[in-house]
Amino acid sequence: MRVVALGAVAVLLTGCSAPPVPAPASGSAVSFGTARAQPPYGSAPAPQVKVPRRGSGRYTVVGGRAAPRRGGGPLVRYLVEVEKGLPFDGEEFAADVHATLNDPRGWGRFLRVDHGPVRLSVALTSPFTTDRECWPLRTGGQLSCWNGRRSVINARRWARGVAQYRGDLEGYRHYLVNHEVGHGLGHHHVGCPRRGMPAPVMVQQSKSLERCLPNPWPFPASGSRASARSRR
Repeated sequence: MRVVALGAVAVLLTGCSAPPVPAPASGSAVSFGTARAQPPYGSAPAPQVKVPRRGSGRYTVVGGRAAPRRGGGPLVRYLVEVEKGLPFDGEEFAADVHATLNDPRGWGRFLRVDHGPVRLSVALTSPFTTDRECWPLRTGGQLSCWNGRRSVINARRWARGVAQYRGDLEGYRHYLVNHEVGHGLGHHHVGCPRRGMPAPVMVQQSKSLERCLPNPWPFPASGSRASARSRR
């Protein structure tokens, strides 16, 4: 693993200049399918990891490459970073991120590399450094963000999840990655289209489900639909 710098990108919150991957329609019940089964609240909790408030403030790039999923559609080159001083295995985090991004229900096809040029970075970050990286957004040591070059994943939330995904830490981690990478692809926040529907992934589900049901995927109905839309 080695430290590298990302190239110049758009200013904070303006997104990338490349065309965004198409987002699913927010007003169609069909496009979001049916709600996923909720895990029992009595499920054994994930082992608690003690996350320090701050790390070193420097990132290490996870080395190696990981191939994209098969199929058509645009290819996104990205890399994974982990702040030094966090109690997480970088390769394990990178594998989780890559599996999420290349899921058939995800945004598209992603190639992980360890050097530029890249479209974006996914960076596991301590709460203190998250606040610094996300400024002027106020993340309060809790939230994650897209800062114009990085999908900044707050390590505290990665370790603990949120009440909205109680009993489903894995599902929440899928959401964190898909939501923040969604910003990097040019998508913005949306609201819940209708009570009882799976929440679009660009709803701020870490704050509130807005009467929707938890959903971590851009295209939860089917992988084939995601592939078809990404080719438009």
